Order: sequence, then structure tokens, then C-alpha cells
Amino acid sequence: MFDEEELVILHRRRAFIIGNYILILFAIIFARLWFLQIYQGNELYQYSLRNRLRKEVVKAPRGMVFSRNNQMLVHNSPRLDVVLTPQYLKNREETLAKLAIILDMSVGEIKRIIRKKIKQAKYHPIIIKKNVSRKEVAIIETEYSKMPGVTVNTFISREYEDQDIGAHMLGYISEISQSQLPKYRKRDRYNYNLGDFIGQAGLEEELDFKLRGEDGHEFVEVDAMGRKKRHIRNNNLFAGITSMAAQPGYNIRLSIDRDLQHVAYQALDGKVGSAVAVDVESGEILAMVSRPSYNPSQFSRGISMKYWNSLINDKNLPLTDKSIQSHYAPGSTFKVITALAALEEGVIDRQTKVKCQGGLRLGRRMFHCWKRYGHGELDVVGAIRESCDVFFYKLATKLSIDKLAHYAKLFGLGDKTGIKLPREVSGLIPTREWKKKRTGKPWGAGETLLCAIGQSYVLTTPLQLAMAFSAVANGGRLFKPQYVKEIFDNSGNIIERGTKELVSKVSIKPEHLDLVRQGLFEVVNARKGTAWWFRGRGISMAGKTGTAQVISMSADKLFAKCEDNPYSLRNHGAFVAYAPHKNPKIAVSVYVEHGCHGSTAAAPVARNIVTAYMKKYFPEEVERNWLKQKIRDNKIMALEEKRKRERERAKQDREQEQVQDREQEREQGEGTTKR
Repeated sequence: MFDEEELVILHRRRAFIIGNYILILFAIIFARLWFLQIYQGNELYQYSLRNRLRKEVVKAPRGMVFSRNNQMLVHNSPRLDVVLTPQYLKNREETLAKLAIILDMSVGEIKRIIRKKIKQAKYHPIIIKKNVSRKEVAIIETEYSKMPGVTVNTFISREYEDQDIGAHMLGYISEISQSQLPKYRKRDRYNYNLGDFIGQAGLEEELDFKLRGEDGHEFVEVDAMGRKKRHIRNNNLFAGITSMAAQPGYNIRLSIDRDLQHVAYQALDGKVGSAVAVDVESGEILAMVSRPSYNPSQFSRGISMKYWNSLINDKNLPLTDKSIQSHYAPGSTFKVITALAALEEGVIDRQTKVKCQGGLRLGRRMFHCWKRYGHGELDVVGAIRESCDVFFYKLATKLSIDKLAHYAKLFGLGDKTGIKLPREVSGLIPTREWKKKRTGKPWGAGETLLCAIGQSYVLTTPLQLAMAFSAVANGGRLFKPQYVKEIFDNSGNIIERGTKELVSKVSIKPEHLDLVRQGLFEVVNARKGTAWWFRGRGISMAGKTGTAQVISMSADKLFAKCEDNPYSLRNHGAFVAYAPHKNPKIAVSVYVEHGCHGSTAAAPVARNIVTAYMKKYFPEEVERNWLKQKIRDNKIMALEEKRKRERERAKQDREQEQVQDREQEREQGEGTTKR
């Protein structure tokens, strides 16, 4: 047993320990209170405020796009979208049922939209329907209190003034998909989120970072159901909570001439193909269209499944830019390269003539000319003018495929042009080594003949042909195609200027270029030229027609009328030109799929584009050229009339001689009878 003194000591010891424990606990509590209220007080205060606020992203307006003449091509337009924030969604089934009735959708459709965004944070709003009508907005506003988590937000939609015209070059924007997120984050080193709209094609994709701007944000006071309050109190409660304004994207002025775009697009009406027009002296793109096309505005508004299926199921591939993403056999337009190669290599000269009798036999195979009974004797100018196949077959027997490839490469064929647009293809210029690697077989002599007229393995894009003929027109300067003239901000400050870029100077003798250019001029302006009937008025155009076979045809079908064949078996038609002949300003390349003939299908399109350009920028020159052309045509017609009269006179003389001969024979016969 403890005595009284020991008990006192024991109780004091226990009281001391308990007191110390209490003091330590209070110290911990006070330290924690100090840490929370003093040290982290401001930060936690901000957190508490944010429980009453919702941070909403303010999308940056994308930059606008203008033509070279400052006509607006692409701009932004506000739209109303119904959004749902899962964090505030209460009475899920009831809310979704009401929303489905208002939006004329099924509950299943809405649930599928929500499931697609299942991986994103619940506080991120989900767009349920885009471009809702004002009637739908009014009903939602009326039922606002009964549908927590459902709101109507204003978004900025991308609008393309000319809709289908030039859509492939301009491209479109659409919402980034779940599958694209990791790939694009890695590619662009940018933290994309679901709901972000990005460029998916054309310059919208290529210049996305220039156009997109920088998103801002703002804080909105909400109630416990996530609904915005009508009035936010204006006091010091929200001090330190600041919004950030969105920074608009840069605007772009293109080298594109809107009027030429319209002319080119209309000229291709009812055709499948493309047209490209470039400035000969700078490589600037003046027009670039592809048909069939699509309406890019539909993608930013929210493309319907019906419209999307119509695009992807169309066998003519409306989503493909045929100017740079499709390659074709260039046909007779390639004969310009063959002629220059032969002249440079000394195979022919100005005086060399070749006789065409309708075909050339090589080994056991007969290579036919497009003109069944031949062209007779022609020099290089005449061969280009009348597009004689046999002339170029014979050149090919003295030129190797590697020589042809060398000169084709000098003019940029078979290589990407470097235009800043996505998914450009390179085409193909074959060589012996290429075929050996691809097939394991040696190159055949007959294959060189076919390549010399732009058939067989040779593949080019319409843009490549435009740049190559531009180099022929300007004396051998091959430019990189450009379409941006200026990039500027909303204050008009120039951020970046487009500059012409010389890729190479083609080392071809001037006299050889002059000889080929004379042939190209006669293609359009001489009576026997393959494009004589489509020369236009006053534009002094030079060019080359081309027809490319889709499939190889046997000799008995070779001369059948192309239009009688099934559409898919008809030949492609091409025409590449520049104007004016003596001081070139513009080069145009037109390719029409299954157009049968370059002269009838493609040449009229090029003529319309060149005519529109010349009348707009050089009207006085058109007038002068028209007078010269009229005089020249009158002389030709007078000469034709003279020849016609001479032929008629000779015919009359022959008939008179025949009558006299018959009279003589009759008289002689009568004399013999009398005797």
C-alpha cells in the first residue's frame, strides 16, 4: 500500500504527463490551424472560392483568311450549342429524357455521346448538340431549373465563304478525337484536350498554330447544381480570382485570286479533276481547285453522318485534293521533256525531220501513233504542234530512260514540289535501277518508248506540271510553289511575309527552250495544232495537250471513239499552258479524269482561267493580242480561201480536161465507125 505522500507524488507525476500530452495536442492543433489559416490561408481561401466558381475556357477566335485582293475567304461565326456537365448532372434518367424530347433526339443517342467522353474529367462540358435553334434554346432556358448540368453555350464556328470552291486547299477544322490525342500531343508538343478543334486538312492543318491563337478562361459563379447565377456580387469576395482574355490567331492573306478560283471551279463543272494556276515569275499559287469537292463549313458545325457517308463512299474521292494528292500519267504533255532531252543530247536539232507513217515497229511489237495514217514528215516544232507519237518514239530509241529521268527531274517531276500543304505525293519518274529494285526485271527498250510520250510508269501531279511548264516559260527557273503572301495580327502588324524561293536554275540552252516554246505556241495558234479550236481571244496562249490511257488497249480497239467506252475505261485528258507567249505571266495545269482528250476536256478549262486572268490584270495586252490574232486569223483564212479556190480551179480544169478527153475519144470512135 502507498502512503499519503507517495500517492501525492504519483498523482502529480500522472498529472504532469497528462498535462504535457494535452499541451502537445493543443500545440499540434494550433500549429495545424496556423498552417491552414496563416501559412496556407490564402491558397485555401482561393480553393474555397473556386468551389463556388466554375472555370470556363474561352476559345480563341481562329485567324481569318483573305485572298490576294483582300476578299474574305474564311471567317468565324457564333453558334449556340447545348452542353452537359456530368459533375452537376442530377436525376440522370429524367434529365436525359427531357433533353431528348427538346432536342428531338433519342436518349440512346445522348448516352452514346456521353460514353465517348467517359475518359475526360467530369467537370469538362460535353457538347450534346451543335447549332441548336432559338426555339430549342428558349425551351431549355424555361426548363433550366429542372435540368441541372444542362446549359446553352456560345461557340465560334468556322465559316468558308465559297463553300465547296477551293475547299481542298483551305481545308477544314473539326474536334480532335480520342485516338488523335496522344499522336497529336506528341507531334505538336501541345496539351490538346477533348473538345479542342484543330485543322484537319489543307492550310487549316498546315498553319494550325498560326491560326489557332491562345485560349483564355473566365470564372463563373454557380450554385450547388452547377447553374450559373444571374448576378455575380461585385465586392472583394473574388479578389485574386482573375480571368484571362483569349488571344486571337493570326490572319493570313493568300496569293489566291478569288475570281480565278470561281472561274476554274465553274469550268470544271461536271468533270472530275483539278486545275492549278501559278505566277510564272514567283511560283505563287493563283488558283487551285479540285472536283468533286465538299463543304468544309459542315465539319466545324458538326458534320452529319449522312453527309460524311456520302463523302467517303463517293468513288470520285471528294476528300482528296487531286492537285497534289493524286498522280497521273502526264500523257503527251511529257513530250516537252523528251524534246528538250533530245535537243540537249544532240539527238536532233532544228532541221531534223522524222517521217510518221502511223506507227513504229520495235522488235515484235507495233507502237501506234494516235493518228492512224500518220503525220508525214515533221520537225520538232511540228511534232509538238501535232503531238506526233512516232516522232518521240524514234527519239526514245536514241535516249536511255535514265537520260529522260535526268531531264524530268531537272524540271521537278517525280519529286514533291515542297508546297506547304499536307499529304502531297511525289509521283514517279522511273529509271533502270528503280525497276530492278521494284520488280527484279531489267528495263525493256519498249518501255522507254512509252515513257517518252508520258505513259507506262511515268506519274506526275497537276501542280508538278504547272511548275515545270512555268520553268519552260520563264527560261528555266524552277520555283517552289507558295500560297501565303502575308501573316498579320488584328492590328495589321505583319508577322511574316511570303517570299519566292528558287529551287534551281535548269541548265537548258536558250535556243532549245525557244524551239520548244515555238512548238507550244503552234499547238494553240496554228491550224494543225491540237488545241487550235480552244485558243481563246487575245490571250496569246501556248500549251500542250495530253491524253493518257487508263488501260492498255489492243490494236483493234485503239482507234475506237473514246466516248463510246464505259466511263471508267475512258482516257484521261490533260492540258498545260502559259500566257502570254512572249512575256509569260501565268501557267495553268488542268487534268480531267476520263475526259477522253486533253484538247476537248482540259484545254477549254485552261483557256477560261487564262482569259479571266489576262482580262483582269492585263486588259490592254488582251486587246492588242486580239487585234494581232484577228489579223493573223484573217491572213490564215485568206490563205485557206486562196488554196480552196486553187483546189476548185484545179478540179474544174481536171474535169474540163476529162470532158475534152471523152469528146476526143467519142470523135475518134465515130471516125473509126465511118471508115
